[in-house]
Amino acid sequence: MKTDSNSLLKPRRTLLFVPGNKLEMFPKALASNADVVCIDLEDAISLDNKVVARQEAISLISDHLSSAHNNKVEIWLRINSIRNPLGMADTIALAEVKHAPDGIMIPKIKAPEEIKILRDVLGNKHPNLNFHPLIETTAGLNFCVEIAKSSHKIGSLVLGGFDMSANLRVDPHWDTLLYARQKLVHAAANAGVDLLDMPYFELDNFKGLRRESEECSKLGFTGKCAIHPKQIEAINNTFTPTIEEIEHAKTLIDKYQSQDAAFVEIDGVLMEKPIVDRLYRTLAIADRIKSQ
Repeated sequence: MKTDSNSLLKPRRTLLFVPGNKLEMFPKALASNADVVCIDLEDAISLDNKVVARQEAISLISDHLSSAHNNKVEIWLRINSIRNPLGMADTIALAEVKHAPDGIMIPKIKAPEEIKILRDVLGNKHPNLNFHPLIETTAGLNFCVEIAKSSHKIGSLVLGGFDMSANLRVDPHWDTLLYARQKLVHAAANAGVDLLDMPYFELDNFKGLRRESEECSKLGFTGKCAIHPKQIEAINNTFTPTIEEIEHAKTLIDKYQSQDAAFVEIDGVLMEKPIVDRLYRTLAIADRIKSQ
Protein backbone atom coordinates (compact mmCIF):
# COMPACT_ATOMS: atom_id res chain seq x y z
CA MET A 1 0.00 0.00 0.00
CA LYS A 2 1.82 3.07 -1.22
CA THR A 3 0.75 6.30 0.36
CA ASP A 4 2.37 9.64 1.13
CA SER A 5 -0.74 11.40 2.40
CA ASN A 6 1.24 12.80 5.30
CA SER A 7 4.31 13.87 3.34
CA LEU A 8 3.26 17.53 3.61
CA LEU A 9 2.70 17.32 7.36
CA LYS A 10 4.29 20.25 9.18
CA PRO A 11 5.85 19.77 12.60
CA ARG A 12 4.50 21.97 15.37
CA ARG A 13 6.96 21.44 18.20
CA THR A 14 7.15 25.08 19.17
CA LEU A 15 4.85 28.07 18.85
CA LEU A 16 6.24 31.50 19.67
CA PHE A 17 3.83 34.33 20.47
CA VAL A 18 4.45 37.86 19.16
CA PRO A 19 2.30 40.63 20.71
CA GLY A 20 0.27 42.41 18.06
CA ASN A 21 1.45 45.77 19.36
CA LYS A 22 5.14 44.80 19.15
CA LEU A 23 5.46 43.71 15.54
CA GLU A 24 9.10 44.80 15.47
CA MET A 25 9.70 41.46 17.22
CA PHE A 26 8.38 39.52 14.21
CA PRO A 27 11.72 39.11 12.33
CA LYS A 28 13.45 37.86 15.46
CA ALA A 29 10.62 35.41 16.04
CA LEU A 30 10.97 34.07 12.49
CA ALA A 31 14.68 33.51 13.12
CA SER A 32 14.14 31.75 16.45
CA ASN A 33 13.74 28.22 14.97
CA ALA A 34 10.15 28.08 16.19
CA ASP A 35 7.94 25.97 13.96
CA VAL A 36 5.05 28.42 14.36
CA VAL A 37 4.99 32.18 14.95
CA CYS A 38 1.65 33.49 16.21
CA ILE A 39 0.79 37.19 16.29
CA ASP A 40 -1.54 37.85 19.21
CA LEU A 41 -4.48 40.24 18.78
CA GLU A 42 -6.29 39.10 21.91
CA ASP A 43 -4.72 39.13 25.38
CA ALA A 44 -1.67 41.14 24.31
CA ILE A 45 -3.70 44.14 23.09
CA SER A 46 -5.62 46.69 25.11
CA LEU A 47 -9.16 47.51 24.03
CA ASP A 48 -8.20 50.96 22.73
CA ASN A 49 -5.50 49.50 20.45
CA LYS A 50 -7.42 46.59 18.96
CA VAL A 51 -8.33 48.21 15.63
CA VAL A 52 -4.85 49.52 14.89
CA ALA A 53 -3.20 46.26 15.95
CA ARG A 54 -5.54 44.30 13.66
CA GLN A 55 -4.78 46.48 10.66
CA GLU A 56 -1.02 46.42 11.19
CA ALA A 57 -0.83 42.69 11.93
CA ILE A 58 -2.91 41.65 8.93
CA SER A 59 -0.93 44.01 6.70
CA LEU A 60 2.37 42.57 7.97
CA ILE A 61 1.20 39.01 7.41
CA SER A 62 -0.08 39.82 3.93
CA ASP A 63 3.20 41.50 2.95
CA HIS A 64 5.22 38.62 4.38
CA LEU A 65 3.23 35.88 2.67
CA SER A 66 3.18 37.66 -0.67
CA SER A 67 6.98 38.04 -0.71
CA ALA A 68 9.78 35.70 0.30
CA HIS A 69 7.72 33.50 2.59
CA ASN A 70 9.67 30.83 4.45
CA ASN A 71 7.15 28.01 4.28
CA LYS A 72 9.04 26.12 6.96
CA VAL A 73 7.64 28.56 9.53
CA GLU A 74 3.87 28.65 9.90
CA ILE A 75 2.36 32.07 10.54
CA TRP A 76 -0.74 32.18 12.72
CA LEU A 77 -2.95 35.01 13.94
CA ARG A 78 -4.63 34.79 17.33
CA ILE A 79 -7.91 36.57 16.79
CA ASN A 80 -10.39 37.69 19.42
CA SER A 81 -13.31 35.46 20.38
CA ILE A 82 -15.92 35.42 17.64
CA ARG A 83 -18.51 35.60 20.41
CA ASN A 84 -17.85 39.34 20.59
CA PRO A 85 -17.72 42.14 17.98
CA LEU A 86 -13.92 42.32 18.05
CA GLY A 87 -13.58 38.73 16.95
CA MET A 88 -16.18 39.16 14.24
CA ALA A 89 -14.31 42.25 13.00
CA ASP A 90 -11.07 40.23 12.94
CA THR A 91 -12.82 37.53 10.92
CA ILE A 92 -14.32 39.98 8.42
CA ALA A 93 -10.93 41.66 7.98
CA LEU A 94 -9.35 38.29 7.19
CA ALA A 95 -12.12 37.50 4.72
CA GLU A 96 -11.32 40.68 2.80
CA VAL A 97 -7.55 40.26 2.37
CA LYS A 98 -5.82 38.41 -0.44
CA HIS A 99 -3.21 36.68 1.73
CA ALA A 100 -4.40 35.14 5.00
CA PRO A 101 -2.09 33.58 7.58
CA ASP A 102 -1.44 29.85 7.57
CA GLY A 103 -3.69 29.47 10.58
CA ILE A 104 -5.83 31.30 13.10
CA MET A 105 -5.88 30.60 16.82
CA ILE A 106 -9.42 30.79 18.13
CA PRO A 107 -9.60 31.80 21.82
CA LYS A 108 -12.32 31.22 24.41
CA ILE A 109 -14.01 28.66 22.17
CA LYS A 110 -17.00 27.00 23.78
CA ALA A 111 -18.65 24.94 21.05
CA PRO A 112 -17.98 23.42 17.61
CA GLU A 113 -20.48 25.81 16.04
CA GLU A 114 -17.86 28.55 16.25
CA ILE A 115 -15.61 26.55 13.92
CA LYS A 116 -18.47 26.09 11.47
CA ILE A 117 -19.07 29.84 11.39
CA LEU A 118 -15.40 30.54 10.66
CA ARG A 119 -15.36 27.84 8.00
CA ASP A 120 -18.38 29.36 6.28
CA VAL A 121 -17.00 32.91 6.39
CA LEU A 122 -13.36 32.17 5.52
CA GLY A 123 -13.28 28.78 3.80
CA ASN A 124 -14.05 29.83 0.23
CA LYS A 125 -11.69 32.81 0.20
CA HIS A 126 -8.85 31.04 2.03
CA PRO A 127 -9.14 27.28 1.44
CA ASN A 128 -5.71 26.56 2.93
CA LEU A 129 -6.36 28.41 6.19
CA ASN A 130 -6.21 26.08 9.21
CA PHE A 131 -8.04 26.54 12.51
CA HIS A 132 -6.39 26.07 15.90
CA PRO A 133 -8.91 26.21 18.78
CA LEU A 134 -7.54 27.46 22.07
CA ILE A 135 -9.19 25.36 24.76
CA GLU A 136 -9.23 27.57 27.84
CA THR A 137 -12.79 27.39 29.20
CA THR A 138 -14.63 24.59 30.98
CA ALA A 139 -17.24 24.66 28.20
CA GLY A 140 -14.51 24.24 25.59
CA LEU A 141 -13.00 21.39 27.57
CA ASN A 142 -16.41 19.74 27.82
CA PHE A 143 -16.80 19.81 24.02
CA CYS A 144 -13.14 19.38 23.04
CA VAL A 145 -13.72 16.06 21.25
CA GLU A 146 -16.49 17.59 19.13
CA ILE A 147 -14.46 20.75 18.51
CA ALA A 148 -11.43 18.75 17.37
CA LYS A 149 -13.53 16.84 14.82
CA SER A 150 -15.76 19.73 13.74
CA SER A 151 -13.88 20.43 10.49
CA HIS A 152 -11.08 19.09 8.31
CA LYS A 153 -9.54 22.55 8.74
CA ILE A 154 -8.64 21.86 12.38
CA GLY A 155 -4.85 21.64 12.53
CA SER A 156 -4.32 21.46 16.27
CA LEU A 157 -5.74 22.07 19.69
CA VAL A 158 -3.96 24.42 22.10
CA LEU A 159 -4.25 24.41 25.88
CA GLY A 160 -4.88 27.85 27.36
CA GLY A 161 -3.83 26.86 30.85
CA PHE A 162 -4.06 30.16 32.71
CA ASP A 163 -7.64 30.90 31.75
CA MET A 164 -8.50 27.23 32.16
CA SER A 165 -7.16 27.18 35.71
CA ALA A 166 -9.20 30.28 36.54
CA ASN A 167 -12.30 28.57 35.13
CA LEU A 168 -11.54 25.47 37.18
CA ARG A 169 -10.94 27.64 40.29
CA VAL A 170 -7.43 26.29 40.84
CA ASP A 171 -3.86 27.54 40.57
CA PRO A 172 -2.15 26.81 37.23
CA HIS A 173 0.02 23.92 38.42
CA TRP A 174 0.81 20.63 36.70
CA ASP A 175 -1.33 18.51 39.04
CA THR A 176 -4.37 20.78 38.88
CA LEU A 177 -4.35 20.85 35.07
CA LEU A 178 -3.50 17.19 34.53
CA TYR A 179 -7.11 16.18 33.89
CA ALA A 180 -7.52 18.95 31.31
CA ARG A 181 -4.31 17.91 29.57
CA GLN A 182 -5.32 14.25 29.49
CA LYS A 183 -8.74 15.07 28.06
CA LEU A 184 -7.16 17.19 25.32
CA VAL A 185 -4.72 14.39 24.48
CA HIS A 186 -7.72 12.11 23.94
CA ALA A 187 -9.53 14.69 21.80
CA ALA A 188 -6.51 15.53 19.62
CA ALA A 189 -5.50 11.90 19.12
CA ASN A 190 -9.08 10.94 18.28
CA ALA A 191 -9.21 13.64 15.60
CA GLY A 192 -5.66 13.06 14.36
CA VAL A 193 -4.54 16.65 14.99
CA ASP A 194 -1.62 18.23 16.84
CA LEU A 195 -1.77 19.31 20.46
CA LEU A 196 0.22 22.22 21.90
CA ASP A 197 0.69 22.86 25.60
CA MET A 198 0.43 26.22 27.36
CA PRO A 199 3.54 28.43 27.72
CA TYR A 200 5.90 28.09 30.65
CA PHE A 201 6.08 31.54 32.22
CA GLU A 202 9.24 31.27 34.35
CA LEU A 203 11.60 32.57 31.69
CA ASP A 204 14.86 31.77 33.50
CA ASN A 205 13.82 28.38 34.87
CA PHE A 206 15.06 26.17 32.03
CA LYS A 207 15.08 23.07 34.22
CA GLY A 208 11.39 23.56 34.93
CA LEU A 209 10.69 24.23 31.26
CA ARG A 210 12.43 21.03 30.20
CA ARG A 211 10.70 19.01 32.90
CA GLU A 212 7.23 20.26 31.95
CA SER A 213 7.94 19.79 28.22
CA GLU A 214 9.08 16.21 28.82
CA GLU A 215 5.99 15.41 30.87
CA CYS A 216 3.76 16.84 28.12
CA SER A 217 5.55 14.76 25.50
CA LYS A 218 5.01 11.62 27.57
CA LEU A 219 1.29 12.41 27.84
CA GLY A 220 0.89 12.74 24.08
CA PHE A 221 1.35 16.44 23.32
CA THR A 222 3.13 17.17 20.04
CA GLY A 223 4.51 20.58 21.04
CA LYS A 224 4.46 23.53 23.43
CA CYS A 225 3.93 27.28 23.21
CA ALA A 226 6.63 29.79 24.15
CA ILE A 227 6.65 33.46 25.08
CA HIS A 228 10.35 34.14 24.46
CA PRO A 229 12.85 32.98 21.82
CA LYS A 230 15.22 31.66 24.48
CA GLN A 231 12.67 28.96 25.32
CA ILE A 232 12.60 27.53 21.79
CA GLU A 233 15.72 25.37 21.89
CA ALA A 234 14.72 23.48 25.04
CA ILE A 235 11.22 22.77 23.74
CA ASN A 236 12.42 21.77 20.28
CA ASN A 237 14.93 19.37 21.80
CA THR A 238 12.21 17.70 23.84
CA PHE A 239 9.86 17.16 20.91
CA THR A 240 12.56 16.21 18.39
CA PRO A 241 13.05 12.49 17.75
CA THR A 242 16.52 10.97 17.99
CA ILE A 243 18.51 9.95 14.92
CA GLU A 244 17.72 6.32 15.74
CA GLU A 245 13.98 7.08 15.90
CA ILE A 246 14.12 8.90 12.56
CA GLU A 247 15.94 6.02 10.84
CA HIS A 248 13.53 3.51 12.36
CA ALA A 249 10.57 5.56 11.07
CA LYS A 250 12.04 5.62 7.55
CA THR A 251 12.55 1.87 7.60
CA LEU A 252 9.04 1.11 8.79
CA ILE A 253 7.41 3.46 6.27
CA ASP A 254 9.45 2.03 3.38
CA LYS A 255 8.42 -1.50 4.32
CA TYR A 256 4.81 -0.47 4.85
CA GLN A 257 4.64 1.20 1.44
CA SER A 258 6.10 -1.85 -0.27
CA GLN A 259 3.12 -4.06 0.65
CA ASP A 260 -0.65 -3.86 0.26
CA ALA A 261 -2.14 -4.52 3.69
CA ALA A 262 -3.66 -1.66 5.69
CA PHE A 263 -2.96 -3.48 8.97
CA VAL A 264 0.22 -5.53 9.21
CA GLU A 265 3.06 -6.38 11.60
CA ILE A 266 6.44 -5.08 10.47
CA ASP A 267 9.59 -5.66 12.52
CA GLY A 268 7.47 -6.33 15.59
CA VAL A 269 5.37 -3.17 15.13
CA LEU A 270 1.65 -3.39 14.34
CA MET A 271 1.32 -0.89 11.51
CA GLU A 272 -1.97 0.89 10.84
CA LYS A 273 -2.98 4.46 9.99
CA PRO A 274 -2.46 6.09 13.45
CA ILE A 275 1.01 4.54 13.67
CA VAL A 276 1.87 5.57 10.12
CA ASP A 277 0.66 9.13 10.84
CA ARG A 278 2.96 9.31 13.85
CA LEU A 279 5.90 8.07 11.78
CA TYR A 280 5.24 10.69 9.12
CA ARG A 281 5.27 13.36 11.83
CA THR A 282 8.70 12.08 12.87
CA LEU A 283 9.96 12.45 9.29
CA ALA A 284 8.42 15.93 8.98
CA ILE A 285 10.40 17.00 12.03
CA ALA A 286 13.53 15.49 10.49
CA ASP A 287 12.95 17.53 7.32
CA ARG A 288 12.45 20.65 9.43
CA ILE A 289 15.79 20.05 11.17
CA LYS A 290 17.57 19.68 7.82
CA SER A 291 16.27 23.06 6.67
CA GLN A 292 17.59 24.96 9.69
